[in-house]
Amino acid sequence: MIVKRIIPCLDVKEGKVVKGTNFVSLRELGDPVDMASSYSKNGADEIIFLDISATNEGRQTMVDIVKETAEKVFVPFTVGGGVRTIDDVTRLLKAGADKVGMNSAAVTNPELITESASRFGSQCIVVAIDAKLYDDGWHVMTYGGSKDTGIDAIKWAQTAEQKGAGEILLTSVDTDGVKDGFDLELTQAVVDAVRIPVIASGGCGKPEHFSEVFKKTDVSAALAASIFHENTFSIEEVKENCKSQGVNIREAGLL
Repeated sequence: MIVKRIIPCLDVKEGKVVKGTNFVSLRELGDPVDMASSYSKNGADEIIFLDISATNEGRQTMVDIVKETAEKVFVPFTVGGGVRTIDDVTRLLKAGADKVGMNSAAVTNPELITESASRFGSQCIVVAIDAKLYDDGWHVMTYGGSKDTGIDAIKWAQTAEQKGAGEILLTSVDTDGVKDGFDLELTQAVVDAVRIPVIASGGCGKPEHFSEVFKKTDVSAALAASIFHENTFSIEEVKENCKSQGVNIREAGLL
């Protein structure tokens, strides 16, 4: 049985961890290096770092913070935000990232996925999909959830896999920060459409939401931000709840 992964996500803007609701109303929550180090020591299976303003500001991901964070975490570390070229991917991997996430640039230039996967291996390439529900289905949103591309999110997930992505980071814009639970329908739709691992993101408000998404969908991992950053619940509490519900989970504190 596949071990499910619990992943804290650090959304970073101007050097600080931030969190909002539906991708807006951001508030500062702490230092990314300190928080990542703490999560690494306290049971996180992976850590994701997203420089959420890099694309909108037309700049590269903050490599110095990535380097400092990579030196202090001992679990797989994914970095995204502002990734536009193969040089950006190279720079982040050299800075210590284990995987690189791409979103807006991959939509604009899907060959970036192929080029990156060919050079570094699909296992290093995560395509982030921010999806919002419209009358005709889920659309891919880019530029921090602010631009509707009109592209069908399910079909885009399939294209990303075909282009060489090794994993999908799927965020529901509709449930992001709402804390009422993951978007189960969207998550299962994407899981059913691809063969690569999918990370569910957006909407977690309590440990039960993790066990729910693991039991009701075939997602490989689930991600949360607010409940960890605000010390509402610990990674250990989430894992204990998952275990109690029969979810195959790695023990907190064991790599």
